Amino acid sequence: MISFAMFNAVWRYRGFVAGSIKREFQSKYRNSLLGAAWTVLNPLAMIVVYTVIFSQVMGSRLPGVATPFAYSIYLCAGVLTWGLFAEITSRSQSVFLEHANLIKKLQFPRLCLPLIVVLNALINFGIIFGLFVLFLAVSGNFPGWIFLAIVPVLLLQVLFAIGLGMILGVLNVFFRDVGQLFTIVLQFWFWFTPIVYPLSALPEPVRDLVGWNPMAGVISAYQTVLVNGQAPHWNSLLPITVLAVLSCALGLQLFRKRAAEMVDEL
Repeated sequence: MISFAMFNAVWRYRGFVAGSIKREFQSKYRNSLLGAAWTVLNPLAMIVVYTVIFSQVMGSRLPGVATPFAYSIYLCAGVLTWGLFAEITSRSQSVFLEHANLIKKLQFPRLCLPLIVVLNALINFGIIFGLFVLFLAVSGNFPGWIFLAIVPVLLLQVLFAIGLGMILGVLNVFFRDVGQLFTIVLQFWFWFTPIVYPLSALPEPVRDLVGWNPMAGVISAYQTVLVNGQAPHWNSLLPITVLAVLSCALGLQLFRKRAAEMVDEL
């Protein structure tokens, strides 16, 4: 009942959420000659660089995959989707601090702020990933109908990021070191995830250690679909499914209990 009431309150303020997303998007490219075109140009440049450097200049190849763009697709599948996770968690952990004046002056459901972060991140990801999918289609590497298997993987990833981000956001209000520490953790977490290297390149003991990384299964699922054109190993996603549910439940509970105290702390 508590969660339903919270979400119902957010729904009533959907205009505030939509307006905030629009303002943030517009302010990002204000006083820019090309305006929103940079939303397309920046990720397009990144995809081109990855493709040219790693597929043509370096001649990188993946074991067991013969296509010339295999490593570029592998790399983009990992980097782009990790970027979504990093953006949601990084911005969520500081969202209450960044909007302290708004929280103290206006009455609105505080849950709107993490929601705005998530929706903004999804819009940015949608633009970037859409260009990547276009590249797959043009280069003849689109995986076909199995591409739809990405949808549940994306849902799990976003739920996990929301839950973790909300926990970090609340804790960071009371303990400011949390945000600084997570920035460092996120850097190590990236390299501890098979994004720029295949898991098969690691020694067996290290592979077992990477298996404890919940994001490893998510990134691997994306790469399996986009590089190999195969369904992901659904069993490997069970740990992050449990973590996503638990983190969301814990995040909502922590937020509900500490919402009033956060205003005083801010």
